[in-house]
Amino acid sequence: MVARIDRRFERLAAERRAALVAFIMAGDPDSETSLALLKALPAAGADIVELGMPFTDPMADGPPVQAAGLRALKAGQTLRATLAMVAAFRAGDADTPVVLMGYFNPIYVYGVEPFLRDARSAGVDGLIVVDCPPEEDDELCLPARRQGLSFVRLATPTTDDNRLPAVLANTGGFLYYVSVTGVTGSATPDFHSVGQAVARFKRHTSLPIAVGFGVKDASSARSIASVADGVVVGSALVEAVRHSLRDGKASPSTVPAVTALVEDLARSVHGVAR
Repeated sequence: MVARIDRRFERLAAERRAALVAFIMAGDPDSETSLALLKALPAAGADIVELGMPFTDPMADGPPVQAAGLRALKAGQTLRATLAMVAAFRAGDADTPVVLMGYFNPIYVYGVEPFLRDARSAGVDGLIVVDCPPEEDDELCLPARRQGLSFVRLATPTTDDNRLPAVLANTGGFLYYVSVTGVTGSATPDFHSVGQAVARFKRHTSLPIAVGFGVKDASSARSIASVADGVVVGSALVEAVRHSLRDGKASPSTVPAVTALVEDLARSVHGVAR
């Protein structure tokens, strides 16, 4: 059986366009609003959803995503609740890939095997766990693959050709290229350098290459879509959530604000013929 992520990229390749990968934080600003956002993303134009697993010490994330995680934790979001959110989404959407993104600590506390079993049962398609390097693949990556979950690995501007084989060895779904040195949302990518990096990675793998960290608006998304197989947008979406809040709580404009931004991004990404 072909996995949902693979099917989605195969379809997009046939349509000669890049994927829009939309990130939101599970439970931000509350579980009900977060689920409404999750359900609304595909209709707004998101091809793949990255769902953040909130954590107290997210070392790879910039202030917007850190704040989103803290809002979610304050509202009572747990990893078990995040899996329940995916299951509720999956009950109405059998096609859109969902990738959980976060850190190993909550998974370790949950228990690796129970987590993987419950994630697969909920309808999760893949994992991005930024603090699990290839040297520790026995800990989570290989068990995840045995459960049928893609383990999406990150590559960075400092990932040279000597390091790349280790990064690619057990990667599945797609390779996530971090387009800037730093944390999420910290800088604007150098689009020429991104194109060179994507071309280099493609000499080593047939996996789709999705580019994120620093894609902030429709213009930058369009530039990335011209050279990559996927465009990942996260900080801009969680900032749209933040700006919509009233006294720290969801407002009637929260879901529309995020979906309007996703629609704008989707028009830019999907409008680039490849």
